[in-house]
Amino acid sequence: MKNFAAVFVISAFLLGAAGVGRAEDAPSLQRDNSGVNVRDRDEAAVTAGQQSNMKSDVELTRQIRRAVVKDSSLSVMAQNVKIVSANGSVTLRGPVKTEAEKDAIGSKAQAIAGADRVNNEIEVKN
Repeated sequence: MKNFAAVFVISAFLLGAAGVGRAEDAPSLQRDNSGVNVRDRDEAAVTAGQQSNMKSDVELTRQIRRAVVKDSSLSVMAQNVKIVSANGSVTLRGPVKTEAEKDAIGSKAQAIAGADRVNNEIEVKN
């Protein structure tokens, strides 16, 4: 039994070492979204940090997020748009793939918050 344990440990070590070697050989992915983040530096830009902690605003954001995530016709990009609620008003920001996705998310937010309470700043990325 001790021999089996020793073989298992050595095998695991060798397999792990081989895996590390391959990971080091893989090209590193450099993600640069600084161009996208420039827009958030504007003092007038609504960011996630401005999400209200009022129970009603948190609930409003939760309901909209849930409606967006449940829509399987939306891309992952669209399901990850920013939804920021403050004082009952909602701001939608971020990229989506199509105008239809932008409209669908805007419609969901308007149905939940009210048509006059939604500022749709979603951008369509080609």
